[in-house]
Amino acid sequence: MIAPIVAQGLLIAVVFAAGCLLFLGLAPLFANKVDLRHRLAGTTAPTAAPRASLRVDQGPSLGSRLVRSIEKRGVSLADSKPGVHSEKLVQAGFTQPHAARLFMLVRTILTLVLPAVGATIVLLTSDPKPVKLYMIVAGLAFAGLYLPGFYVGSRAASRGKAILNGFPDTLDLMLVCVEAGLGIDACFTRVGQEVRRSHPLLANEFAVVALELRAGRSREDALKGLVRRTGVAEIGSFVTLIIQSDKLGSSIAQALKCYAIEMREARKMRAEEKAHRLPVLISIPLVAFMLPTMIAVLILPGAILVKRDLLPSFANAGK
Repeated sequence: MIAPIVAQGLLIAVVFAAGCLLFLGLAPLFANKVDLRHRLAGTTAPTAAPRASLRVDQGPSLGSRLVRSIEKRGVSLADSKPGVHSEKLVQAGFTQPHAARLFMLVRTILTLVLPAVGATIVLLTSDPKPVKLYMIVAGLAFAGLYLPGFYVGSRAASRGKAILNGFPDTLDLMLVCVEAGLGIDACFTRVGQEVRRSHPLLANEFAVVALELRAGRSREDALKGLVRRTGVAEIGSFVTLIIQSDKLGSSIAQALKCYAIEMREARKMRAEEKAHRLPVLISIPLVAFMLPTMIAVLILPGAILVKRDLLPSFANAGK
C-alpha cells in the first residue's frame, strides 16, 4: 500500500521539477530583446538612438543568471557546433549573448528529463518488456535532443519568410529616399521608422544597422551583420549590390531600381507558385473525405435494392 503512494509522490516530484526546469530554461527565449552591449563593445556610444525599440537590457536576465550559476558549478554549456547553432539562434531572433549556452542547457534538460518521466510513467501504469521500455526511453531521448533545434529552425524559417515578404516594399521606400537625396546610411533610419507598423522585423533590423553605423561601425560590417541576422539570400544579394556599388562608385539609385523590380517580380512569382499549388493541395482532402462519401451515396441505394429484392428471389429460386 505504501509503495504505490511513494511511487506516485516520486512521479509528481519528477514532473514538477521537469516543469520548473523547462520554465526557467525556455522563458528567457521568448523575451525578444536585442542586446547590443556586447556587439558594440569598444565603439563610441551613439548620440541618439533610433525611434525603433532597441533598448539595452539594464541587468542580467533570468536565463543569463541561470547559465552563469550552472557554469560556476563546473558544468560546461559550451556549444558543440558554435557556428551552426549560434547563427541559427540569431536568425530566429535570439540575439542574447547567452542564447547558445541556454539552448544547450534546454536541450540537455529535455534529453535527460523526458526519458526519466516517460520511463516512470510507463513503469507505474504497466509492466512493459525491456525492449519496449528501451524503445520508449530512446525515442524520448531522441525527441528531447532534437526538439529544441526543430523549434529554433522553424522559428528562423518563419522569421525569414516574414522578412522576405516585406523586403520589396522596403526596397521601394529606400529607392524613394535615395532619389530624394538621402544617403544610404540615413535611408536605413528613415525606412526603419516608416515600416515599423507594416514590417516590424525589417524595421528592427534596419534600426540595428542604423545604430551600428552611428556607433562607428563600417558600412560593410554593418550590412554583413544584417545578412547574418536575417539569413535571407535576397538580403545577401542586396548587401552585395550596395557594397559593390559603393566600391565601384556606380549609381546606388539605379542599382536599387533594378533590384526592386526584380524583387517585386520574384514576390509575384512566389504568389503565383502558391496559387498553382492550391488545386493539388485541395485534391487531397477531396479524395480523402468527399470521394468515399460520394461513392457511398451512389452505391448505397443500389445495395439496398439488391438486398431487398434480388437476394430473396435468388433464395426462393434455389429452393
